[in-house]
Amino acid sequence: MRKQKIYLETTLFNYYFDEDRDAHPDTITLFEECAAGKFEPYTSSHVIDEIENAPADKKEKMLALIKKYDIPVLAATDETDTLAERYISEGALPQGSLTDASHIAAASVYSLDMIISLNFRHIVRDKTIEMTAAINTLLGYSKIKIKSPMEVIDDEKTRYHLGRDSRNTPQD
Repeated sequence: MRKQKIYLETTLFNYYFDEDRDAHPDTITLFEECAAGKFEPYTSSHVIDEIENAPADKKEKMLALIKKYDIPVLAATDETDTLAERYISEGALPQGSLTDASHIAAASVYSLDMIISLNFRHIVRDKTIEMTAAINTLLGYSKIKIKSPMEVIDDEKTRYHLGRDSRNTPQD
């Protein structure tokens, strides 16, 4: 079976180090599953640009993750920029969220299977998922799955909490 090609959005690099966030352990698990070969991870120059704006100590740690996990960085192109702008003009994402649209556009243009994000405000939400899929279909791109780490990692407790497990109690 072919490994799923996934795009790691900026929030994942942030949550990896933010131990106060509920999704911190799931984010680490996702990176570990990438290292174990479950997924083929990618990120983009848009992520690098956002990381470059982080405080110096955090910036260095986040950039080190890309090297540690050997994550290829996809380049922004005129095609990704045009598609991101189309997402905004069609209302799939709100005005002012061009970088968020650019993440989805990069995953679409580079024919990845999925974008993984913890940005529930602009990316991991029904309207964005449905409208970007429609726009991609209209323009000849594949539909991109948009998920949170909790939806894709192989973790018993996570599956239980998301209602994917019919047992009454999670297994420890």
